[in-house]
Amino acid sequence: MQNSERVFLLVCLAPWIIIFSVFWIYPLCYALGMSMTEYHTLRGPQHYVGIGNYSSVFADGLFWKALGNTALFTLGTVPITIALSLVLAMLVESRMVRWRALWHSTLLLPSVTSLVVLALIFSNLYARNGYVNAILASLGLPYPARGWLQEPTTALPAIMLLDIWASVGYYTLLLVAGLQAIPREYEDVALLAGASFWQRLRWVTLPLLRPMLTFALVLNTIKALQVFVEVYVMTRGGPLGATTTLVYLVFVNAFEYVDRMGYAAALAYVTFALIGLLAVVQLRLMRRQRWSWSNSSAP
Repeated sequence: MQNSERVFLLVCLAPWIIIFSVFWIYPLCYALGMSMTEYHTLRGPQHYVGIGNYSSVFADGLFWKALGNTALFTLGTVPITIALSLVLAMLVESRMVRWRALWHSTLLLPSVTSLVVLALIFSNLYARNGYVNAILASLGLPYPARGWLQEPTTALPAIMLLDIWASVGYYTLLLVAGLQAIPREYEDVALLAGASFWQRLRWVTLPLLRPMLTFALVLNTIKALQVFVEVYVMTRGGPLGATTTLVYLVFVNAFEYVDRMGYAAALAYVTFALIGLLAVVQLRLMRRQRWSWSNSSAP
């Protein structure tokens, strides 16, 4: 590449580099410095404390409770969301389904609706006199008398159900795109060879869909670990901390206490490290599984 081409390339990239540096690199570095100080929101940094805030994070019982709630939310939503998305994607792309464009639009509708609006709607559905309790009462089934969001045992599962319902459509369309990228000839050959549905799924569909499945799994995991809007709108971390998550805990310490901004920054970096570590582990496990599949022979 000649010097003139390099200069032209830098000029073209300059706006993006500037915006990226100002709105991502600088805040990230500033937050790192903030996490090592006793930071007062109104007066700025008070004094340097080193890793004191990080030590306080791991000694805080509320952090471990929030970590447990976040892990439970992730484990309870990600597998179900991906599994339902895969089933719906295969149904939509089956040769028996007509009006595929209509189905695509219908599935995507919850994902493009404001999450705040959805949280408010579901809050009313989960209320003591809401439709969910009314339906369960009419069927003679047990239900929480104070409402689903007022009981520690039902609040988090109720939010998880909302997240699954709102996310399935988006990941379904991602997997639909992955299925459409698979050449139809592979399935036709498997059919001619007498392969059953499960054999075609095991040896044809899933291996070829693996890159999109990996992308959807990692993306949904990162999203679940950052759950905040639903918690903030529906429960504010209650009842009794049953729905307090890591990101909500960062928000509370940063904006509800004027002298805990440094602690909130340290907590945010711990959350960032956990999410990054889990994403790397997922990618490595999926890559190792891909190699094991590619080296195995079909029955």
